Amino acid sequence: MKLRGRVKSGLNESAYWLSRFENLYTQKAGFKLFPGSLNVELEKAFFLAEDCIRIELEEFKGEGSVVVMQPCKVFDRKAFILRTEPYSDNKIIEIVTDIKLRDLYNLKDGDEIEIEI
Repeated sequence: MKLRGRVKSGLNESAYWLSRFENLYTQKAGFKLFPGSLNVELEKAFFLAEDCIRIELEEFKGEGSVVVMQPCKVFDRKAFILRTEPYSDNKIIEIVTDIKLRDLYNLKDGDEIEIEI
């Protein structure tokens, strides 16, 4: 399945959480994630699969929210769609991977990208 959407600025909250719990995210992802995400506004709503990787509140020692990570690929790079629960907008997703996608691919708000599930 392929998703299409446009790059969009976010609130920059992912950087804090990905840095604060770097070891936990590395363990769950299988590799070290860049401390930040790429927000993408999709053309259509997307719902995560039920068998995604989950990080429960207890694993965060009671801080933050439950996090759900669905494997995907962007620019042929292994990545994850990351969402916190509860999540209200199923047209906006956050992509996390090992590098800063905006810099490597010179992405700006409004650029169209494709995500492979």
